[in-house]
Amino acid sequence: MKIVIIDTSSNKEAAVTLVIKDREYKKTKLYDKNRAQIVLPMIQELLNEHDISFEDITEVKVNSGPGSFTGLRVGVSIANALGFFLKVPINGLPPGQLVEPIYT
Repeated sequence: MKIVIIDTSSNKEAAVTLVIKDREYKKTKLYDKNRAQIVLPMIQELLNEHDISFEDITEVKVNSGPGSFTGLRVGVSIANALGFFLKVPINGLPPGQLVEPIYT
């Protein structure tokens, strides 16, 4: 079990967590202007640190809300893309079924 958890709901920082079996490894990064461009490199760093490839991911989870409008769109879009290309569930939904953000 290797799960990637994406949380971009905050206006200030993005968080990515890698769950391997029952252990969690987390990275956070403060946003600059390009919040959409920091999440995938964060995921890649976590995977590299634990000698895991994208193909080893078994599920993607994403905070779909409530939170920042733009942040939620970024996180959900990345999660949907990963789930689609890796053919893994997102937030427990079957592969191919998209998650939608919940705005407040």
